[in-house]
Amino acid sequence: MEEYIIWFENLGIADVDRVGGKNASLGEMISNLANAGVTVPGGFATTAFAYREFLAKDGLKERIDEALDALDINDVNELARVGAKIRKWIIETPFPSALEKELETAYDALRKDNSNLAVAVRSSATAEDLPDASFAGQQETFLNIVGLDQVKLAVKEVFASLFNDRAISYRVHHGFDHKLVALSAGIQKMVRSETASSGVMFTLDTESGFRDVVFITSSYGLGETVVQGAVNPDEFYVHKQTLEAGRPAVLRRNLGSKAIKMVYSGSQETGRSVDTVKVEPEERGRFSITDAEVSELARQAITIERHYQRPMDIEWAKDGDDGLIYIVQARPETVKSRASANVMERYLLKEQGKIIIEGRSIGHKIGSGPVKVITSLNEMDRVQPGDVLVTDMTDPDWEPVMKRASAIVTDRGGRTCHAAIIARELGIPAVVGCGDATDILKDGQFVTVSCAEGDTGMIYEGSLDFELRENTVESMPAIPFKIMMNVGNPDRAFDFQSLPNEGVGLARLEFIINRMIGVHPKALLNFDGLPRDIRQTVEKRISGYSSPVDFYVDKLVEGISTLAAAFTPKKVIVRLSDFKSNEYANLIGGTLYEPDEENPMLGFRGASRYISETFRDCFELECRALKKVRDEMGFNNVEIMVPFVRTVGEARQVVELLAENGLKRGENGLRLIMMCELPANAILADEFLESFDGFSIGSNDLTQLTLGLDRDSGIVAHLFDERNDAVKALLSNAIKACKKADKYIGICGQGPSDHPDLAKWLMDQGIDSVSLNPDSVLDTWFFLAEEHVDF
Repeated sequence: MEEYIIWFENLGIADVDRVGGKNASLGEMISNLANAGVTVPGGFATTAFAYREFLAKDGLKERIDEALDALDINDVNELARVGAKIRKWIIETPFPSALEKELETAYDALRKDNSNLAVAVRSSATAEDLPDASFAGQQETFLNIVGLDQVKLAVKEVFASLFNDRAISYRVHHGFDHKLVALSAGIQKMVRSETASSGVMFTLDTESGFRDVVFITSSYGLGETVVQGAVNPDEFYVHKQTLEAGRPAVLRRNLGSKAIKMVYSGSQETGRSVDTVKVEPEERGRFSITDAEVSELARQAITIERHYQRPMDIEWAKDGDDGLIYIVQARPETVKSRASANVMERYLLKEQGKIIIEGRSIGHKIGSGPVKVITSLNEMDRVQPGDVLVTDMTDPDWEPVMKRASAIVTDRGGRTCHAAIIARELGIPAVVGCGDATDILKDGQFVTVSCAEGDTGMIYEGSLDFELRENTVESMPAIPFKIMMNVGNPDRAFDFQSLPNEGVGLARLEFIINRMIGVHPKALLNFDGLPRDIRQTVEKRISGYSSPVDFYVDKLVEGISTLAAAFTPKKVIVRLSDFKSNEYANLIGGTLYEPDEENPMLGFRGASRYISETFRDCFELECRALKKVRDEMGFNNVEIMVPFVRTVGEARQVVELLAENGLKRGENGLRLIMMCELPANAILADEFLESFDGFSIGSNDLTQLTLGLDRDSGIVAHLFDERNDAVKALLSNAIKACKKADKYIGICGQGPSDHPDLAKWLMDQGIDSVSLNPDSVLDTWFFLAEEHVDF
């Protein structure tokens, strides 16, 4: 006998055809994962049979089929008219008496101990959340519903939402037959997150598809603001293996603006009894969940993923009353997990341009075209193929027109909102959460939208030239030495790790300091004594962190650990900071502490800085961060590189100072590498190597110091060539010394990236590894293979 209502605990994943993907998944988790620590609020679902019985009343199904068969979905105005007409028919049609009775009985049983129990009424389509499609945001959810009449209305609204404009268009676009899709309504106890937090998490990185992390977003109040893209949430990455090893595992934290939150209202009249209110500035400046809660969420996410044996997209909420975290939805992730891991696709800008505005990047593509600023659904027909759609937030209702755009730019939204998911699925570059794009960008203005430069998406003035490079892993021939990569930007680490590589030969701390911190370390150490205007600027930067110094150390830890996690167990050689005095002066507060040097390139930098009395306390902060990454988080694949060592005496002093700060050579497997970038380093290689475990050649500085030229000077720049015989003589000497001492020898300078023939020469010299810029890995690899070297 067919049923109208089934309780979640009596459902499992095999019941998708009866109650849809979301409700079947809730039942599966309640039945199978409760003992494993996954907490899901109870409730029940109406069945697909109930939905079809409802449509059988008064010839409703025939009317709907007739209207849809005659519809041209490319006519957005006609789509809106037909969709509205069908939804009105559904709301006006009474329930079959048997369904109405069972709905009343089940609701009474759910609220037996609380007559004012609030529920969420969620949609669950029978064709949704399959491994090859995501119906994310296509149907409605109604929150804080109290009373039988409002529950009945919400269930009808859920049924009607199967015929939203976006849902109709989505099904046609993806080849689903309207007649084969049914709707189940899930009636679930509300989690009281209006006084706490909620959000979305994925068991992979949504941009790169990297499987070893859980990506979590969080904001205050009910989760719909995050799902809808109405708020810019906090973001966190957690490394799965580190978490399961019982170590601190939060790799990254990004403080969102969290300007608004959704809370319950006192009225149920509309069936949408929630209000949106502003978040107090003090709350906005804090993370909405603790590291312990981030870790607990990740643990539950890993449990769910392991049970389903595929990457998952999960909605969660924290109850402000009992303090517990609940899973309210879980479905398969359907974009990155479906992409081929063997195909490497790289979009590269070929020219520079003026940045107009920035936001959070969705995907890694680039698009360009004329701007169309759209303020409401009524204007959708203005967007023509190839336009750049600019709006406040790209609600899933916009799906029919999103696929026309070459790129999407929004004022609000985070990387896990429904619209971001759909943009990824459609393969359209999107930059969300820009703040004021709708004010800054003007109709008809030509722009280039780049998501190819990391987490930060850039909107450039004009149509810039770009290219797409594609290769497959299978096409990579064998070569006789290691190709490593120079990776300074943690934002791109998860993406770059998919390239063929043997690890990171150069990770520059100064990139992390510049991009993720932006403040001079002395200004943070002396925070209380800063001038008022600088102190106020620094205060904004350090929001969410317990102290100015902790901000500096924690951000270094985040950047280093992200690189380490992306490439583990391969080596990640982290170079200690090598800013020159003029570069340090450009950081916030930097001019207060930096000397004014005539030639900073040859001045206060590298090892000389670390051992000086004026900078040693700053250097100790770098040591604290590296020690935490290696010893507490367990990333022993991180090795340390010391740059610009002028004398053998300096080499010994730096090694002693590192040991004093808990980074002793050989302890816990720690290798210390020295940058070989001064002629003195190559000439006295044997003596320098007594203090280190190997060399990494910095060909940029070695070339300019050997040839006596400033590589930044346009007048003599034409003479700069790493292939000069004098430079090669020094390179050869350094390689031989390392080979003789049986120590590591690699090169991380720009030379091999720019000149594949130099890479071949180094290979012939017997160098262990060449570390290349990521964009030159494939080209250099193929060049070396095509030289037909006798292996």
